[in-house]
Amino acid sequence: MREYYTITELTREFEVSTRTLRFYEDEGLVQPVRRGRTRLFRPSDRHLIRQIMRGKRLGFSINEIREIIQMYKEPPGEVGQLKLMIKRIEEKREDLRQKRRDLEETLAELDQAEESCVERLAELGVNT
Repeated sequence: MREYYTITELTREFEVSTRTLRFYEDEGLVQPVRRGRTRLFRPSDRHLIRQIMRGKRLGFSINEIREIIQMYKEPPGEVGQLKLMIKRIEEKREDLRQKRRDLEETLAELDQAEESCVERLAELGVNT
């Protein structure tokens, strides 16, 4: 295992910008070592970036990701982190279910509006 990774290596690996990694640093999610103006990321930072990216893909906000990461570092530790993660996942699921219901309702309204337009065009003698 390597001792350090450069910001360029990690931007390529995770397909993110240097600004993104600096943002994670500004938010206190990662804490690279500084050698002059160069940021050197430890394997633990690389692991955290992987977890952050996973959280983002799952739809978690930076604050939610921070809360989950912080729970791992402090009591109740991993057990608490896992329980919190399960709770957050269920919240995300319900949020997505609601969005799906909203989309289905909107699609039904669009179908109805389109049908009304087609019917009116038919009444006017216009073929669609």
